[in-house]
Order: sequence, then structure tokens, then C-alpha cells
Amino acid sequence: MTCADVLGRARSASILVVGDICLDRWCRYDPDLSEPSRETGIPRVAVTETLVTPGAGGTVAGNLAALGVGRVSVAGVVGRDGNGFELRRALDARGVETELLVDTDRASTFTYTKLINCRSGAEDLPRVDVVNATELDGEAETRLLDRLGPGIGGFDAVIVADQAETEHGGVVTGLVREALCGAARAHPGKVFVADSRRRVRHFRHMIATPNEDEAEAACRDGFGEVDYGRLYRTIGGPALVVTAGERGALLVDDGGSRRFPACSAGEAVDTCGAGDALTAGLAVALAARARIDAAVRFGIIVAAVTVTKHGTGQASPSEVLAVGAAISG
Repeated sequence: MTCADVLGRARSASILVVGDICLDRWCRYDPDLSEPSRETGIPRVAVTETLVTPGAGGTVAGNLAALGVGRVSVAGVVGRDGNGFELRRALDARGVETELLVDTDRASTFTYTKLINCRSGAEDLPRVDVVNATELDGEAETRLLDRLGPGIGGFDAVIVADQAETEHGGVVTGLVREALCGAARAHPGKVFVADSRRRVRHFRHMIATPNEDEAEAACRDGFGEVDYGRLYRTIGGPALVVTAGERGALLVDDGGSRRFPACSAGEAVDTCGAGDALTAGLAVALAARARIDAAVRFGIIVAAVTVTKHGTGQASPSEVLAVGAAISG
């Protein structure tokens, strides 16, 4: 299946992203304005411009929308706070449905704040992140589960974004993960893709897309050694896709292990969000009924385009078609 075939079918596809739907705040600061605070004497970080974009699972959703997927929706939990308002507005601006988001007063909106030096263009100060240090509130968890039950059936593909790195996790709690794994088992014809930073080996019946570090950690935690084949069999889904940056991706399935090389869409300027882009492209192609090998190649092309852009860039259909044509030519 060609890139044109995938993109053509994507227009009638529907994809749901479940999990940690976050807000990215890109704050440009001017070091020349870093004078000491009058009250404390501590130098201030003088932010002169702020751009907000959906982050984590929201980045995946943004990539899906940019690729022309007919219907993109997100399900998760956000705080009733200013960051939650900004997140909803950013998702709405990209045409992403937010009806399955749950609001709560008992948690903050998961937010990454990145400080960019306006003189050098570098992110050279520590990030300021809003994280939840306690487990997800039970009432919010129940409301999310109630929405997922009837909601999943209306989508061609479901992507799980388990991005929280705290010990207890984020929105994808044990009960939420169990419900999603159960849905994957109950709907074998539906595409389920899991992207989890710390808990990939606990997912079942899904295609998992960890990077090399995440896959190796999952293997060592579970088996005491790196064995991707065993990780694939433990998860029990159609395939395991291990992303490897500039070295492409490794596909593990019943046919064994196969390496797919990376491709170039131009000079790489920012690899932030490359894994999210590959996951989005993979899911789009699978929703379009591409074979798994073609879907991996499509995901690699999408990621190649996004790394040529600053921040969590997105790939347009025309850009994907151009790279696909260059490769096949």
C-alpha cells in the first residue's frame, strides 16, 4: 500500500487517543531582561512569548489531525484550571474532539513548560512541569471508564498514551489499562496501539511501540535480560515495534525480527515528539488496513518529516507524499 493509498483512506478513518493528554507550553525568554526580583533578589526568567500546543497523547492526536484523519478524539483527565482551558482550546484549534475528556478539581492538568532562550533558540533552562504526585482520583477514574466503555466501539483504532513517569502512573491506571486490554481482546479486528514509557510489558493484546531504552528496561524488569521476542510474546499483540531514532525501527512479530531503516526528509533540527509521530503514522496506516510492514515504513516517514521542524512538529499529507515518492523513486 502506497502513502497515497494510506492518506486517501485516512480521510474516512476514526482514531481515539486515550491516556495522558497534556499541555506543552513553549516559553521564549530574554536573558537580557533577567534582573533580580525586588522582593527576593532572585533573578527572574523574563518570558516574552508563549506558545501552547497539545502534548504527550495530545501530540499524537495533533499528528493524526495533521495527516487528515477524518475523526480524531481524545479521552483522559484534565484539571479544572487555566492549563486545562488552554489544552482544550489547543485541541479544538486542531479539530480534535474533546467530549471524552473528564474534568476534575482533584488533579492538575499535566503540563510541560519549556524555556527557550530567544537569543540562541536553545532550551537551556530546567523545565517547569506540572505533575500529579498522587494517584488518579477514584471518581475521575470511574467517569473515564464509563465514557470509554461505549466510546471505543465507534473508532477504527485506539492509541494508548501512557506517558506519566511517576511510580503510580497517570491517567492510565491499572483499572484503565485492564479495561483497554479487555477491549483489545474483545475487538480483535480493531487496531490497538500502546505507547508506554514505564509499563509497556503490562499491556496485552496490543501493538506496543516503545523506544529502545523503554523496551530494554521492560525486558530487564520482566525477564532479567533483553529479549524482544519474549516481550512481544508476553504482550500478545499482533506486533512489537521498537523505535531507534536515526536507526529506524525494529519490527517483531510471528515472522521474526526485521529492521526498517530511517529515512530523511531534510536536516533534523528537533527530535522531540518523533516517537509520537511514528506511533501516529503507524496507527493511521493500520486503520487504513495496510500490512504491518507498510505501516512501520509509513510511520518512519511521518517521523522523518516532523524532526525537520522545531518543537513537536507535524507532517502534512503533501510532505509525506514527497518523502514517499523520493524513497520509492
